[in-house]
Amino acid sequence: MAEHILVVDDDPKIRKLLRRCFEQESYQVTEAATGADARQIIDQIKINLVTLDLTLGDDDGLLVARDIRAKSSVPIIMVTGKGDTIDRVVGLELGADDYITKPFHLREVLARVRTVLRRSADQISTPAPENKKSNECIVFDRWNFDMAKRELTDPDGSACTLTTGEFDLLKALVTHANRVLTRNQIMDLVKGQDWSPTDRTIDNQIARLRKKIEADPEHPRLIKTVRGTGYSFTADIS
Repeated sequence: MAEHILVVDDDPKIRKLLRRCFEQESYQVTEAATGADARQIIDQIKINLVTLDLTLGDDDGLLVARDIRAKSSVPIIMVTGKGDTIDRVVGLELGADDYITKPFHLREVLARVRTVLRRSADQISTPAPENKKSNECIVFDRWNFDMAKRELTDPDGSACTLTTGEFDLLKALVTHANRVLTRNQIMDLVKGQDWSPTDRTIDNQIARLRKKIEADPEHPRLIKTVRGTGYSFTADIS
């Protein structure tokens, strides 16, 4: 079945442009003009990816992203005219997987959509071989991280939902535990994304991940910052 993309934008011209672009690539497309419509569709239909505008008339796209992320790990690409760094940072902190500013090139949008969908599919639909299961399930600080099933369970046995980016990041950290990883190395490990000294994507995702697995995110014990270099996952691994 064709992968299903939800296009959320209050501009009908943008929705029509993206619909044509995606349908030409054989994706199934559903449109939403408001945040309320988007929330309802997410509840009722299986969606593989969301493109989300930050300005939705009376609604705030960041709030829509927060509501979607609270109930689903569906990948979100923000496609918006808001190009300010603070908007990008907040969007990524809320769980967006990528961020594109208007005006945009359709080839760039397609490339990013394909990349995010491929990353998501790799994690949720490719089972690990039987003889590797023991290496795919890791325990740290009483957390259980099953990479084969893409499941993270807290010390109380409750499931902790991870976004695509958070899963990639945690996997990179736990499989290189007690080693200092530079931001560049981390970006390479999470699907070879390009990195620049001004890119704070990794820092933002580290902050989000800390909020989920650290008892005190302001004073982290598991993911340590190595000043001027990067990060190190210091928990004991079994």
